Amino acid sequence: MEPPPPQSPRDEHPHTHSHSSTSIPTTGTCCKCGGATTHAPPSQSPTSWPDLSSPPAYRPIRAPALNLPPNNTQAIILTPVPQSQEVPTITPPFHFQIPSKKITSPDDIRKFHDSPTSKNFLGFIVALSESIRGRKISDPCHESATVSNIVSIIENLSLWVDQIPPVQQSSRYGNISYRTWHERLTENAESFMLQFLPEDLKPSTIEIVPYFTDSFGNSSRIDYGTGHETNFAAWLYCLARMGIIKEEDYQAVVARVFVKYLDLMRKLQLVYCLEPAGSHGVWGLDDYHFLPFIFGSSQLIDHKYMKPKSIHNEDILDNFSSEYMYLSCIGFIKKVKKGPFAEHSPLLDDISAVPNWKKVNSGMLKMYKAEVLEKVPIMQHFLFGWLIKWE
Repeated sequence: MEPPPPQSPRDEHPHTHSHSSTSIPTTGTCCKCGGATTHAPPSQSPTSWPDLSSPPAYRPIRAPALNLPPNNTQAIILTPVPQSQEVPTITPPFHFQIPSKKITSPDDIRKFHDSPTSKNFLGFIVALSESIRGRKISDPCHESATVSNIVSIIENLSLWVDQIPPVQQSSRYGNISYRTWHERLTENAESFMLQFLPEDLKPSTIEIVPYFTDSFGNSSRIDYGTGHETNFAAWLYCLARMGIIKEEDYQAVVARVFVKYLDLMRKLQLVYCLEPAGSHGVWGLDDYHFLPFIFGSSQLIDHKYMKPKSIHNEDILDNFSSEYMYLSCIGFIKKVKKGPFAEHSPLLDDISAVPNWKKVNSGMLKMYKAEVLEKVPIMQHFLFGWLIKWE
């Protein structure tokens, strides 16, 4: 009988362990064959890194473009596009009153948005947007004496900025010289209104002056945001309610009055370093404004050459910013913010991928309703009187 063949070193210590076929849960893995075993794994978890700091938590390079609650984005998309409405003019007897704040809670917001006043105010914004559709800023339009007078008032306010230079101070935002400018505005606001109000409507100053003075920022906080911009729209709406501004004036109201207002606000922002009021930061549309994106996108509807993606073309921005508000806004943002556009303005970057300006405009209108007119922190400062009723 032959002796058994000699064992190789590998066979001297055969590899054995129990691979359980029962329902006992496996809690470890064989380090040689990779099979499941019933042996417990080492008590020290390999991910606990005893001698090292924990690995950094994963953070996406980019957050979702809309800084909204999960369900609100879909709600905005499904919301009907606001439609233009004719502004009903007042008739005697007049009951002008000092306007006051009414909104303090989401319930108040819902009450406001269910009211005819809210729908008509938003309809006025839409009507202004439609009046400038497909038109450049320099296009000829009907300019009434009232429009020319308002433009002159805003130009006067701009001259005051030159007369009241900013003081040297250490803080980045909120130059205190702005308070001097705003105080002069408040002192002269009533006399400005009396320049174009007919005799029977002069008592309206007690109601419309507060809207006007709150259209240029807050003097105590030295800030400015979409709420103040909305007050300017509300002031224009009050003038429309009184018949001072008529539908044939709407194009000039946007192309002459609002453009001048926008120029003044940018000047105030740069000279006095106004702090953004209620800004969403990088995930907001813009630190200060919303309406010029509505009016500006309307201007570009059906434009032959310029598409939403054209905002990335520097030549187009340089050559056409003076004619189109949307391009002007993009150019201003690129001037005051450093770094890649997609990083400091991701929402606007996303919007540039929308196929046409009509979709941009309708989206802007829906977003304005949801992100400005339905936000308590903004609308808690909105004023209600006899012209804009709390119903």
